[in-house]
Amino acid sequence: MTKKIGVGISYTPWLRKLVPDINLAYVSFYTKPNTTSAIGASLRYFSLGNIDFTSENGEPMGSYKPNEFAVDVAYSRKLGEEFSGGIALRYIHSSLTGGITVGGNATKAGNSVAADISFYYNTNTQVAGKDAVFAAGFAITNIGSKISYTDKGTKDFIPINLRLGPSLKLKLNEFNDLSFLVDFNKLLVPTPPVYSDSVSNNEYLILAGKDPNVGVAQGIFQSFGDAPGGFKEELREINIGGGMEYWYDNQFALRAGYFYEHKTKGNRKYFTLGASLRYNIFGLDFAYLIPTEQRNPLENTLRFTLSFNFDSIKGSDNNNE
Repeated sequence: MTKKIGVGISYTPWLRKLVPDINLAYVSFYTKPNTTSAIGASLRYFSLGNIDFTSENGEPMGSYKPNEFAVDVAYSRKLGEEFSGGIALRYIHSSLTGGITVGGNATKAGNSVAADISFYYNTNTQVAGKDAVFAAGFAITNIGSKISYTDKGTKDFIPINLRLGPSLKLKLNEFNDLSFLVDFNKLLVPTPPVYSDSVSNNEYLILAGKDPNVGVAQGIFQSFGDAPGGFKEELREINIGGGMEYWYDNQFALRAGYFYEHKTKGNRKYFTLGASLRYNIFGLDFAYLIPTEQRNPLENTLRFTLSFNFDSIKGSDNNNE
């Protein structure tokens, strides 16, 4: 059997409404050595542009270009005709300060290691007399060690996420497909509690919520019931996204979607428009974010992804033989 190989390159100019030099770049690679498994790797690089540091008195302390990157290695495998699973290992390097001294403490780059675990289910079905594919994915990502930017500072959780999303793909006819997708996302880290204004035994008392200074495993389980506002606030911590996708002959696609985050948990609300084009070995994906409020930092956010499916070359060669 011939191996399948693919490469993807993505670039996102980020927060261009605020600054001109923040961007996110992503490079990925995958290979399928057989029909039941796949191996992948990726590099994600985030540049925060040039930042001028100042002291508490406003005195210049130099300039630096903060950046972060993550390197992933992943493996997935079919566990049955309709079920599959995957794992990924990740190294994270976050250099935000350039080693300047803050509050008498020298800073350093933060480092962490993390893992992802995911499961995917899909099955053929029928809807209104049309062939269809129902699928659902579940993933917990960034299960990893805490990170710190000083030798003495308190270590912070990295963003551990729980994601769950079903989808339904309708095969309208030989050339046209229409899909509906929903995505739910929740941070699995402790919610900051409400503290008292007074100090007792050199500590602020917790009036509502739970102590966030716990281990990674406890923090994951605690995140489902530690919001100071109770169950209502727990529901607010769930981000929701939904969308539609139309494909013509597996060569051209149009997409539209909406993302919602509660105003007390970040207040990101925006529509998305996208398109895709596949030709021979090449694939081009484009997305544009439209915030629901004016003067939003996410305005004019564009995302570009260029992919290469080298297996298409081999397929063409075989057809010409």
